[in-house]
Amino acid sequence: MKKIDSFKDEYFFLSNFYEVPVEYDGLKYGSSEAAFQAQKCEFPSKRKEFQNLNPSKSKALGRKVTLREDWDEVKNRVMFEIVRNKFKQNPKLKEKLIATGDAYLEEGNWWGDRTWGVCNGVGENRLGKILMKVRDELKNE
Repeated sequence: MKKIDSFKDEYFFLSNFYEVPVEYDGLKYGSSEAAFQAQKCEFPSKRKEFQNLNPSKSKALGRKVTLREDWDEVKNRVMFEIVRNKFKQNPKLKEKLIATGDAYLEEGNWWGDRTWGVCNGVGENRLGKILMKVRDELKNE
């Protein structure tokens, strides 16, 4: 089985830092990273602050917000829904995701994310698993 173990260069579109419009919960963001970070906010009105931020600024702001009480329970579902929206709302990206075939998708990284990705061979690869699940869902539509 082919393995895509880095979301850069030709596979950068798989990254949440890839800038493409994503609508989630009634708001439009410039990336799936911005959409995800916004959902951390305790107060929904604060989510609008993320709409025009690039992915890096979104991630930085996401580290400073007051987390909603249920964040640990909902974050995986929220990530899945946002990633699914990213590819459903952007047909060219949907085609590119499907074109990865049955390749194993792994967000290999050097910055130490062992929850959503894999660093130095260690990690849960939640984002990669979500991408593969979304790919399977889109193939079967």
